[in-house]
Amino acid sequence: MQTDPRQRIVIVGGGTAGWIAAATLARYLPVQRYAITLIESDEIGIIGVGEATIPQIRLLNAALGIDEYAFMRATHATYKLGIEFVGWGNSQRRYMHAFGAVGRPTGQVPFHNYWLRGQTLGETAPLDAYAPNAQAGWANRFGKPDSELPYAFHFDASRYAGFLRTIAEPRGVARIEGRIVAVHREGEAGDVQSVQLADGQTIAGDLFIDCSGFRGLLIEGALATGYDDWTHWLPCDRALAVPCANAPALTPYTRSTAHEAGWQWRIPLQHRVGNGHVYCSAHVSDEAAAATLLANLDGAPLADPRPIRFTTGRRRKFWNRNVVALGLAAGFLEPLESTSIHMVQSAIERLIRYLPKGRPEAADCAAYNAETVFEWERVRDFIILHYHANTRDEPFWRQCAAMTVPDSLAEKLALFAANGRITRFNEELFAEVGWLQVLVGQGIEPRGYHPLADSQSPQEVRELLGLLRQVIARQVAALPDHAAFIAQHCPSGTC
Repeated sequence: MQTDPRQRIVIVGGGTAGWIAAATLARYLPVQRYAITLIESDEIGIIGVGEATIPQIRLLNAALGIDEYAFMRATHATYKLGIEFVGWGNSQRRYMHAFGAVGRPTGQVPFHNYWLRGQTLGETAPLDAYAPNAQAGWANRFGKPDSELPYAFHFDASRYAGFLRTIAEPRGVARIEGRIVAVHREGEAGDVQSVQLADGQTIAGDLFIDCSGFRGLLIEGALATGYDDWTHWLPCDRALAVPCANAPALTPYTRSTAHEAGWQWRIPLQHRVGNGHVYCSAHVSDEAAAATLLANLDGAPLADPRPIRFTTGRRRKFWNRNVVALGLAAGFLEPLESTSIHMVQSAIERLIRYLPKGRPEAADCAAYNAETVFEWERVRDFIILHYHANTRDEPFWRQCAAMTVPDSLAEKLALFAANGRITRFNEELFAEVGWLQVLVGQGIEPRGYHPLADSQSPQEVRELLGLLRQVIARQVAALPDHAAFIAQHCPSGTC
């Protein structure tokens, strides 16, 4: 018999997803009306590959009242200005998908149209010469607040989960240590009523949040929601993760390096470098993938490579009956653009908007699912772009270049290839400037540009481009060294 009149929210699983959910719900839901319980087991490991983020995480941290420097010290964090891509368009190409602006607003058309026109006039500076974040990244510089550079973080994901726990529990979240051995429903096809732990405890709830990882204990194991497999577009199905000793230079960007049948991530932290190799097992063996990973580390490995198997895709419903899936329980998109933590963050914000009063309404669940599907599919398209727009010669990459892409991506590619236009729909995650940097970085050259870019004379275009390069160079030169900034403000081990 329920004696607590509050609505019971049960989070199944800890890790980054579970503790983001717990800390955020505890921040916004009054403890007088909601009882939040998180169940996790120390016996079950955490995947923890998502150590790189995008700038929206600063909104989450601010909403939770987190002091940035304290967070960075606790999680051994560094700053992130963007992602360097090495060897993606072809084996020689290198570019930065940087946060923030490229160029500046100029008249009625986006800046890149003037850059495209400049190319026809003999201007040879690459697009990233007009991106302050990219130039600061290449120079290993970072500073604030005067620099106005948008930024995110690299951090130890397991330490971040622990840090969030210290915020969530004082706000009323009850943590229960235990392994779930059974899920009980109302009848054979009803809502989830409770979960049973190995020690015999039964934890009942009104709304369940499934953060149980790939297995999807509730969303799939109990509710058989179904899964949309996207491996025909994103054929990588395995990863190896390994930390290594730090490199001499503490770079303020993530690096993604293309290999024979996949890619390798490099995430610099204060105390180590996080590395991993995402690959397609149909084109390279596990042994060869491990050898490639270990041969491309900055320092000595600090552990054996840890294998991870996955199927890229998503649940057919993210909210099914009274269960909402987050993190790996919701699906998997490889961490190529550092979106995994953001997808949890946006899902929790969306859940709060559609929070049920009592039993979930079908209309609310449908709206939540529609918005979440759109977000996942647009992020999926952005990741497919990196694979599809390549001119590498290995069999894996030729397969990716030849595949038929989703219509939503094909339309974006055709629009940009014609006259350099980029359209963003319904506030999809990646804005026009993000698409621009990857489209150009992967080697896609538009046939034309907006005709209004011809309104300025050739000399005016050259002066505009030259002046912008000078301004950015001065801005970057005034920034401190990234490692020196961290050592001054937020070195780990000084909590």
